[in-house]
Amino acid sequence: MKAVSLRPQGNAHPRPLQAKPSRQRGARPATGRLSTGRLCSLSFSLALALVLMLAFALVGCTAGSQGTNGSSTNSTSNSDGTGTQPADNGGSAAKKDAQTIAEGESLQIPLSDISTTASFYPIVVNGTAMEVLAVKAPDGSIRTAFNTCEVCYDSGRGYYQQDGDALVCQNCGNRFKTSQVEVESNGCNPWPIFPQDKTVDEDSIDISYDFLLASTKVFANWK
Repeated sequence: MKAVSLRPQGNAHPRPLQAKPSRQRGARPATGRLSTGRLCSLSFSLALALVLMLAFALVGCTAGSQGTNGSSTNSTSNSDGTGTQPADNGGSAAKKDAQTIAEGESLQIPLSDISTTASFYPIVVNGTAMEVLAVKAPDGSIRTAFNTCEVCYDSGRGYYQQDGDALVCQNCGNRFKTSQVEVESNGCNPWPIFPQDKTVDEDSIDISYDFLLASTKVFANWK
């Protein structure tokens, strides 16, 4: 048998092997761009945040609207001349929807309005905003007073709001039982309207323009 020797053909020389740079499996060169998946995720997050912000804004606006509507109930004069409707609570804006009492007229409070829950009657006399309160005491008698404190009236916040069986001064915090209205005076109490200052019949309480006009000075700084 002939021995066969393997020789390069012609002048060709074998090329040396060259090392190739290794690349980690799964690694991709950075391109500076976000993938489609990450863009979708970011867009969804932004949309969700906007929806939540709008939802909170709507809830806040609804609550504010309800609060405004609930606090804006004031007294108005009845069209049939039966008297004045009470406001929900003392210290409400008396200038808005208040009954104007002109010379020769009187504030008329229907007895049917009055209960153990104090009724507040905003009025305007000679350009001065005032408020009268009426409440039924535990003994069943009707008590009336101006809704301002005999001590704190000049502060502008010396008006009363009811808390249970007590009227609370919004300036000093003094609590005054409804049974004390129109009984005590010259202290931190609602400014009394005594029997000689009003006329009471079987249907209503009338407080004259002249008496109201003489009392406007105690509401000069009233809010």
